Amino acid sequence: MSRLRYRKRRAFTLVELLVVIAIIGVLVGLLLPAVQSAREAARRMSCSNNVKQIGLGLHNYHAAFDRLPMHGTGPTNEFENDTTLASKNDGTGFTRLELGYLVGLLPFVEQQAIWDQVSNPLVEADGDRWPAFGSRPNNGNYPPWATEIPTFRCPSDPGVGVPALGRTNYAACFGDGFYDAEDGVTVWDNSINRWRYQSDSQAMQRARCGLRGMFVTRQALRFRDVTDGLSNTIAIGEIATGLGDRDIRSVGFTNTKGGFLGVADNPHRCSELGLIDPARPQFWNDSANVYGAVSQRGFRWADYHTLQSIMNTILAPNAEVCLVGNSHTYGVAPPSSRHQGGVHVLMADGAVRFISDSIEAGDPKIPCVYCDALAEGTDSPTAAGSQSPYGLWGALGTRASRETIEP
Repeated sequence: MSRLRYRKRRAFTLVELLVVIAIIGVLVGLLLPAVQSAREAARRMSCSNNVKQIGLGLHNYHAAFDRLPMHGTGPTNEFENDTTLASKNDGTGFTRLELGYLVGLLPFVEQQAIWDQVSNPLVEADGDRWPAFGSRPNNGNYPPWATEIPTFRCPSDPGVGVPALGRTNYAACFGDGFYDAEDGVTVWDNSINRWRYQSDSQAMQRARCGLRGMFVTRQALRFRDVTDGLSNTIAIGEIATGLGDRDIRSVGFTNTKGGFLGVADNPHRCSELGLIDPARPQFWNDSANVYGAVSQRGFRWADYHTLQSIMNTILAPNAEVCLVGNSHTYGVAPPSSRHQGGVHVLMADGAVRFISDSIEAGDPKIPCVYCDALAEGTDSPTAAGSQSPYGLWGALGTRASRETIEP
């Protein structure tokens, strides 16, 4: 009997068990936010490392070729520009000069295997045939374009899978303007059915005037072109990819009221139209005409179009994307991220910085710099060659505007 009573004295009572469970629950509740915060810190550091790797790749590329990789390039058909023909899978497809800077960067970021696949003709088991560098970068049947490349992805971004192809979270910086980021210095001339490679005076004027960043469509710049200083100029910015929702940062709004001039003369226009949900200011409301599911931010790492792989320093980080027309047009495209409070950017000297959403960004209603716009030949009210009207943020985006940037 004494032994039995001794065992009963050693047992926990129901009250004691409930107290212990309650204490454990409280401790878990206290520790879980710290664990989540530690995980995000690790993901953010990994994202920063990816940006750093891309920066090293840019510098190694420049050391090898004395220029930066071109944004808007690739083998093409010199006498044909039809999008359907460009997407053919019988070996006659072509790029239409639509490949982004990340394609040329592949062998410089330890992606030699996929570079070998891209840079050589490919015949698949199902009979599809592709020339070197494939067809248009929005063609998901070409295997390389649908490949996820870890170096091009931020671990904090949960976007994965269709309807995207291979996603990217890192976009080329085009400075504090956007006209004409669709064509740049090389345009298709319908009158002669040929490309004009830096030989069209109007295209050259537009690019010199409005594309003031580290990258210019279809033109390979050099570090010597960055007279503002490599440490004062953004080369690459982080972008959040689309998740199939109506996020203003990753789903562009189709501006049907005002077109190019409506956005260029007031970059804050999409917000002022009252189409952002006041109860959820990170999302467009139900009346906003947004792009379809297959055209969201960062869905195609090989694609040169603005929505896919271009950022500019017009609106502050994590502001809304506001293009002038469909998903293949130019417009206001701020960097964005899934990190709290800001985005990673790569400076041209290779340094990685985290830029706060609250960075001084001037007046978003001041017109962008542009020249000879559209068929009317309209010039911006903001004179060509002006210092950036978008404060410190805009100044960090320009390569040669002579702004003073305080450390």
